[in-house]
Formats: sequence, C-alpha cells, structure tokens
Amino acid sequence: PFTLRHARSRNYVSESEMCRLESVPLDFGDYHPLKPITVTESKTKKMTRKGSTSSTSSSSSSSLMDPLSSVLDGTDPLSLFAAAADPVTAAPSTDGARRKRDKDESSAVGSDFEPWSSKRGEILARYTTTEKLSIVSGGCHRKAATTGSAVSEKVRTRLEELDDLEEGSQKELLNLTQQDYMNRIEELNQSLKDAWSSDQKVKALKIVIQCSKLLSDTTVIQFYPSKFVLITDILDTFGKLVYERILSMCVDNRVSLPDNFSPESVNDTAKETCLNWFFKIASIRELIPRFYVEAAILKCNKFLSKTGISECLPRLTSMIRGIGDPLVAVYARAYLCRVGMEVAPQLKESLNKNFFDFLLTFKQIHGETVQNQLVVQCVEIPLYLTLYSPAIDWILQCIAYHAPDVLLTEMMERCKKLGNNALLLNSVMSAFRAEFIAARSMDFIGMIKECDESGFPKHLLFRSLGLNLALADPPENDRLQILNEAWKVITKLKNPQDYINCAEVWVEYTCRHFTKREVNTVLADVIKHMTPDRAFEDAYPQLQSIIQKVITYIYDFALLFSVEKFLPFLDMFQKESVRVEVCKCIMESFIKHQQESTKDPVILNALLHICKTMHDSVNALTLEDEKRMLAALINGFIKMVSFGRDFEQQLSFYVEARSMFCNLEPVLVQLIHSVNQLAMETRRVMKGNHSRKTAAFVRACVAFCFITIPSLSSIFTRLNLYLHSGQVALANQCLSQADAFFKAAVSLVPEVPKMINVDGKMRPSDAFLLEFLCNFFSTLLVVPDHPEQGVLFLVRGLLNVIQDYTWEDNSDDKVRIYTHVLHLLSAMTQEAFIYHVDKVDSNDTLYGGDSKFLAEINKLSETVVSQILDHLKTLGKEETLKRQSQLALNFFNTILAHGDLRNNRLNQLSVNLWNLAQKHGFADTKTMVKTLEYIKRRSKQPEMSHFTELALRLPLQSRT
Repeated sequence: PFTLRHARSRNYVSESEMCRLESVPLDFGDYHPLKPITVTESKTKKMTRKGSTSSTSSSSSSSLMDPLSSVLDGTDPLSLFAAAADPVTAAPSTDGARRKRDKDESSAVGSDFEPWSSKRGEILARYTTTEKLSIVSGGCHRKAATTGSAVSEKVRTRLEELDDLEEGSQKELLNLTQQDYMNRIEELNQSLKDAWSSDQKVKALKIVIQCSKLLSDTTVIQFYPSKFVLITDILDTFGKLVYERILSMCVDNRVSLPDNFSPESVNDTAKETCLNWFFKIASIRELIPRFYVEAAILKCNKFLSKTGISECLPRLTSMIRGIGDPLVAVYARAYLCRVGMEVAPQLKESLNKNFFDFLLTFKQIHGETVQNQLVVQCVEIPLYLTLYSPAIDWILQCIAYHAPDVLLTEMMERCKKLGNNALLLNSVMSAFRAEFIAARSMDFIGMIKECDESGFPKHLLFRSLGLNLALADPPENDRLQILNEAWKVITKLKNPQDYINCAEVWVEYTCRHFTKREVNTVLADVIKHMTPDRAFEDAYPQLQSIIQKVITYIYDFALLFSVEKFLPFLDMFQKESVRVEVCKCIMESFIKHQQESTKDPVILNALLHICKTMHDSVNALTLEDEKRMLAALINGFIKMVSFGRDFEQQLSFYVEARSMFCNLEPVLVQLIHSVNQLAMETRRVMKGNHSRKTAAFVRACVAFCFITIPSLSSIFTRLNLYLHSGQVALANQCLSQADAFFKAAVSLVPEVPKMINVDGKMRPSDAFLLEFLCNFFSTLLVVPDHPEQGVLFLVRGLLNVIQDYTWEDNSDDKVRIYTHVLHLLSAMTQEAFIYHVDKVDSNDTLYGGDSKFLAEINKLSETVVSQILDHLKTLGKEETLKRQSQLALNFFNTILAHGDLRNNRLNQLSVNLWNLAQKHGFADTKTMVKTLEYIKRRSKQPEMSHFTELALRLPLQSRT
C-alpha cells in the first residue's frame, strides 16, 4: 500500500527558487504594450489590387502599416458597390425615406424645445371631471354603391354623405363618465384608421369633422383641456394619413421625393388629390371643424406651392377671430402654433400675430357672457382661469423659443399693460427662459403684487417664479429680498395643498442660496402648516420632494442633522411605505457623499434610527430584491462607522447593530466580518503580542462571531464563516476558540443538502462543498493538536464525516476530496511545514517529527488510499470507464508530486495507475505525452535519477 513514510521529503525554499520565473532585463525604449499607438497617415500609394489605395501609417515608435486602412483607404467594399450600383435599386424604399424625412422634420426644432407630447399626460391627469359628458356619434355606415355607376354619380354620393353629416344624422350619446368618453374617443381614432386602410376616405373625413365639432362644446368646462388633447390626437392622425397618402402618389419609378422637394417635382395626380382635399375641407360649413381640419393638413401645402404654408397661416390666424368663446379660441390658437412649429418653425411672424391677436381679445375672458356661463356651471373664476394655462403656456413657449430678449421684453411690457393679467404673467413665467425670468425677479415680484387677488391665485404665480429660480440664479443682492417677499405670501396660505405645492418649489431656492438657519426656518414653517388635522397625509409626494432637495444640497451629514427641524420633519412620514422610501433616499445620499468614516454621535444615532425604520419594514411578504437593497444600504452605513483606536466602543456598536438588524442576514454576515476585522486590527496594533486586556477583547470578538453564526440560514455562509472566524481566532492565539469553530464546521458538513439555491436557481452542492473542504484542509495543516484529544483529531473527525456523507451515485467528488487529504497528510510529514501562523506552534514544532506521530499519519493515509482504490474498482463497468481513466491519472499525478518513488511498491502502484488510465482508450493523449515529458525533465535534476527508470516503465499506447 501507499504509505506516507514514503512521502517525498520536500525542501520548499529550493523548490520555490527553482519554480520562480527567470527575470530578463528589458529595455522598452519608447515602446510599451499598454501605450496607445498613434496612427498617422504619411502617404498614399497604389496597390496591385485594382481600384484600391492604401495609407501607410506610422506610430510614435515605428512605421507600422494599418492592415484595414491600407487596403480600403477609408471606403469599404459595400460603399463602393452601392455607389456603382443601379440608381433605381440604390434608391431607398419609400417607407425608409419617409421615416428619415419625418425624423429630419421633427428635428427642425432642437432637443431643447419641450414637445407637446411631454405635456399631454400632465394635462389629461390635471383636468378631470366627475360630471357626465355627451358625445355625438355620427352615422358612419357607408351606403351601398350601385354597380356600374358613373364617376359623377360617385362624386354626388360622396357630397351627399358629407351633407348628410352636416344635416345632423348623428345620434347623441348622453351621460358618459370621463372614462367612457375617453374610450369613445379612442374608438373613433381606431375607426378613422380602419376607414382609411379600407379606402373609405369620406368616412374618415366625416369622423374627423364629427370630432372637431366637439371642440365647440364647453358644457363641462373644466374638462375642456383634456378634451382638446384627445381630439387633436385624432386630427394629428388624420393629417399624417393625408400627407403620407399624397406623398406615396409622388413616387415615380420607385424613386421617392427628396426631403426638401419643391412643388415642381410633384406630379399632377398628387397635386390634384391634394387640391381635392382642400376643396372638400373648404366646403365644411361650420367654422370650428373647418379651421381644425384645414390646420391638421397644413403640411400638405408643400405639394402645391412654396409659399402655401406662409400664406395659409395668417388666414387661419384671422379665422380664429370668428370664434366667440375665448376658451375655445385660445385652444384653437394653441393648435395652430403646434402645427406651425412642426411644419414651419421659421415662420415666427405668424405665431407672434396669433399671440398679439389673443392679447387684443384678452378682456373677453372677464366679459359678461363668460361670467354667465360660469354661474350656470358653478365654476369659480380662479378655476376657470387655470383652464387657459396649457394653451397660453404652449403659445408663449413657441414664440419664446430662441427669441431675442428684445422680443421677450416687448411681450412682457404688453402683458403688463393689460388689467387682471395674472393668468398671462403665469404663462410668461412658465414659457420664457429661466435666465430671462431670474435676471428680472424683482420686476416679476412687483407685477405679482399688483395682480388682482380675486382672479388667478397669487401663490401659483410665486410657484412659477420659484420653478424658474430653481433653474437659474437671480442677482446676488436680490436673493434674500426675493425669499422674504415670496415667503410672506406662501406662509399666509390657509389651504395646506396650496401651501405645500408652493413651499416644495421654494425649498430648493432656499437650500441653493442660503445657510442651514434659513433651511431650518422653512422646514419649521412646513411642519407648522402640515401638522394640524394631519394634512401631511395628503402631501407625501411633495414632502418627499422637499427631503430629496434638502439632501441634494446639504450632503454633509453633520451639518444636515444639526438642522434642528430635519428629524421632526421626518416624523411627518407616518405611512410606512413612504417612510421607508424616504429613509432609503437619505441612506443612498450618505453612502454616496460620505467620504470618511465617522463616529459623530449625532450622525450615528440619527442613521441608526433611519436604518432601524428600514429594517423593521421587512416582513414575510417583502421581496428578496427589496431585502437585498435594504441590507446593502445598512451595510454601507456599518462600514462607514469607525471609533478609531477605541476598539471596545467599536465592538459595542456592532453588538447594538446586531440586536437592531437581526432580520436581515446580509447585515449579520457583514457584522461578523467587521468584528473579525476588528480582532485582526487589534492584533496588528499589538504586533501579535497580546496583553491580558487585548487578549480578553479578542476573545470577546471571537465569542460575538461564535454566537451570531448559528442564526444564519444559508449553510455555506455558516461553513465559510466558521472557517474564517476560526482562522482569525488562530491568528490571535485563541486556540480553544479556534478548535470550537472548526469542530462546529465539521459537525455542520453532514447537514449540507444535495441541492442549494444559487441566485434563485437550484444547483448541486457538490462543487461548493469540494471548494470549502479544500480550503478547510489548507487551514488544518497549521492547527495544533489539542493535548487532551487524540492525534489529528480534527482531520479524523472530518474524514469520518466525509465517509458517512451520502454522495451521488455518479459523483467522484469523494475521491477528489480523498486525493486532497493525501496532499494534506504529505505536507504534515515534512520536518518544517510550508507555512505557519505567527506565534502559534503547529504540529511540526509540537511533535518534532516523532515516529508515533508519523505512524498515525501513515495509518490514515493507508485508509484513504484503500478507499480511492476501492472506488476505482467500482468504475470498471463500460459506462464508467472514462471516469475511471480520469481518476487514475489524477491519482497518478498525486503520487508523482507527493510520493517518494524510490519505494518499489509505490513505484509499481504508479505504473499500474498509468496503465489503467490508458487501458480502455479514454486517456487524453496530449496530457499523457506532456506528463511523460515532465517526468523525463525531472529525471535530470539532482536526486531525481530514479525518474529515468520510471519513464522507461510508462508506455504510451496509441488510440488505435
């Protein structure tokens, strides 16, 4: 049998010297493999390949040729083919060209222009109603056409259908809820697309006219802005369908029109169709549908004449003067601005005329007709005025886009001259550039003060001003006065919702420009307003926003927690889900901005309270991802706490943290690692020579880990922490405590399940167990035997556990583990071990190579070898021969590395294993050849001449 008496005697120092890489002096000069090569074109020469040129490139160190540019000279073969191809096939498809054209046109205004689509959702969410709505549902069923009818008959039928709609063949759907109404509008949008795709163009036009008529109805006035959004979506769809239809008629020989086509390149059929659409629309009798439908297809003027759009815009602007209701008129102007910015953003004059027209009719808003309508609908003037905001904001945004300050100032002066101009003033502040507003902040405050309080609410004006000042800074000398003037108005607001909407905006201005004293005053005022009647419960989003703004600008947490009202402010978050979200925001900010570790008691107490709030929110329904996120934030905090050399205080903090965060396993794992690190830091400070006090402290650290590890659920986490903590105990000369850790690990191995959960998937545990045991064996080499226990009691205990463990039938892991045990036993027979723990006497010192000790190792090794050979015999069946071959070669390599092959029986065993590995043709020939070459090389080394004879006894069998 293989006995460790015949383990090879090792001289680790000389082996290490021999295996070290040979150092060769190297002069890099200018060249370094990580230095980027600068490629510069030096000249161009003709290549032998026809039609291609090359660039010879030179680097900073030497003249190198770039293989890609040398052949292609900047043009790739596909580009060359495309250039030489037939122009018809090379032309892009109509769809592709259309997509490109759409993209180009949409980018006529820059990305700094906020598109209508971004405002759509906000309008629909803000302007809602609980009142019942009505909608006209037209007779959109197509009459059966008579076969063989003449073209004139078809035209007459279509005109009759349009007249039919005008005469009122519709039925009115009453008592619809807002959601029913929106669903019905969506159905009409779909009907439009369906009618168009089935070539029912007149039906499509009827649907659009029918929808446009709805924009003249203001019976449920507070819903009008949302109605406008929904119906103009249908108009946009119609405009796009008509434009693409005419565009598709312009394709000749599969070549579509270029992006900037001229009307001359449009064929007569397309022009005639385009004119036909305009004539149809001109025949609509009612003003509002005629205006909206023509505005929707404004872009189609491009097919008729170069000046078509510029001529149409002033005419459409004048048409709006015929709309009597000021609310309906202002939204019509907004739609014209919207279409105008899409198709001709350069025609700003028409947009300006549109706005100045609106200013002339502004007094209508306060007229008798409007007042009577509001009385009937029971709508207050302030609410009514807010209905204008989306439209006026949009008109002003279009005009102010890239407009010079002179124009903006002129518009501002015109607004000033109008009475009751709060509505306009609000829109000016919403639409004009923030820098323009901020520079004139005191002027705007003066204008706000002059506004009539009974109309548009002043607090909304201050909110709009605050939004601008969050984006741009006012003159430095005015900053305090601006805050005082604004807060005077805000703090008098009685309605908590109005108050918090304003305060939320001005908190950012305060944090941005003032000290913690002013921030504290503002927070105190918010608490004072929002605490009565638990008003804060309806304002969680705004309160969250305030916290976010405060921690964005005050990220020094010592300063933040010295703001007296910050923690009382947090107490307003009494809904648990919101409270936890706020705590997460604060912790994310702390981890992001805290550069140095802290022991400030104010910070620690506050953050412990915040972390405790997060921890206590965990329950049986909490998702794993949420737990992981909370644990990561708490761990980030724990890592940032340091009491310097006051190690006892540090340990007390960890003990307190353990009691507070016991439900989050990753936090407990972090605490164990932190305490182990604390023990090693103590060892470093004492340079390994513990005093009575530090020895007691280290034992306290070890005890902390020993009682915390069993509370963890993951078995491999427990195993690895037992091993890690045992290594720390050993390094600190706590030998009995180290033994306790290692015994606990040994006793836990039988509990390892066959399958474990890894990232949500079940995986076999064998590979993880093998990795752990290999690490464990490496540690056991230096663990000294206990005087009251037997020789190698830990190794024996572990081998018994491995023997009794139920392994999978098709697994060879048990043999792989036994092979690693042989490596350990071989290392234990050496006179001096390969490594030691400082100030800990391992078995090489304790036993000093005693023959009884070596005999015990010998017995163990005999048992292990017999187990390996028994397993190899069980693999003699045909289906397991490949596994037998691999294991035999693995065992052979173990003997080669660790055995003394001058022993005949060991030598014979190695030859038998070599032959067994090749016996059935499953051996990897390359590996066998390399192994044999290695043996021959080793035979030339001193005291290795017996390898020569071994090499002769190891035949290489061919696969055939």
